[in-house]
Amino acid sequence: MMRIFRSADHKRMPWKNGGGVTTEIAVSPDGASVDNFDWRLSMATVASGGPFSVFAGIDRTLAVLDGDGLSLTVEGMGTTNLTTGSAPLPFPGDAPTGAELLGGTVTDLNIMTRRGRLAHTMRRLDLDGTLELSTTAPELIIFCHAGACQVTADDKNAVLNSHDAVYLAGSSMLRFEAQAPSRLFVIELAPAGPF
Repeated sequence: MMRIFRSADHKRMPWKNGGGVTTEIAVSPDGASVDNFDWRLSMATVASGGPFSVFAGIDRTLAVLDGDGLSLTVEGMGTTNLTTGSAPLPFPGDAPTGAELLGGTVTDLNIMTRRGRLAHTMRRLDLDGTLELSTTAPELIIFCHAGACQVTADDKNAVLNSHDAVYLAGSSMLRFEAQAPSRLFVIELAPAGPF
């Protein structure tokens, strides 16, 4: 199964705590709210420091897409500086969390899954050319941050441009083709428990 989410169709909404605006890229099940989703992929613009929204029973991973970065303080995990070159940071969505800007406004990418139901991983993939990738995850989301890329899974393919995403289910082998340097994020989703 393949489903494409075009950037022009992403949904903008206020943060749960009212402190900013988020762009919802994809959510499951369709039409789910911030209180009852199984998984949710979104981008947020962070223009000033402050507390993060609290999401009870949610695990999340954050990556910086654009800007100078964030200094993220998560209760029980300490403080981590996140930049565009940092690995995505997983943390509990219900742990008190605050962020300070390392410079100007930041755009981040955020995947959330409901604890006990799903688990996830997120990794950044810088690509120029062709790459084949195998996966054991039953569900995948590929987000194109910059550039453009063709994603082929089994007999289906999709061309992703900046801020497009594709959801895949039941694919074990992926092929990526980029004609110019591109940056993708690969998110694997699986039932809760060890991958």
